[in-house]
Amino acid sequence: MVYITEIQVNVPLETFIKKMDRVENKRHWQKGLVASEHISGDIGQLGAKMKLIYKFGSRKMTIVETITKRNLPHELYANYTTKTMHNVQENYFERTTNGFTKWTSKNKFLPLNLVMRVMLYLSPSLFKKQSLTYMRDFKNFAENGISLANA
Repeated sequence: MVYITEIQVNVPLETFIKKMDRVENKRHWQKGLVASEHISGDIGQLGAKMKLIYKFGSRKMTIVETITKRNLPHELYANYTTKTMHNVQENYFERTTNGFTKWTSKNKFLPLNLVMRVMLYLSPSLFKKQSLTYMRDFKNFAENGISLANA
């Protein structure tokens, strides 16, 4: 499954990238993120791997993030892998004519088991909705300083 989401964040591109490119900021806009652990490479750089641990109620999820392309301030690609799903994400950032930032994210989800294959088939909108939620939460953090760290 492939889809594209897009949002305008009303901060200059330079401010957007500073907030996006800091690992410690993820907890402010990625609800459920409880810990991150550096695995290998230079943090945030091409080839770097990071373990991200999320908690949603009593459910715990571990995701391994691998940076696959870094051309900031214009592009940042990463792969996100769990035991059941592989997500290839391409993020594009551009300065708008009014001096803000347009963020376009292309996501490709590859299920790694039958259950996830069925879930993707039956509920593809859930994945897009979650992507848009993270984008809106980043927008709220970047524009208004609102953190989800203690939510």
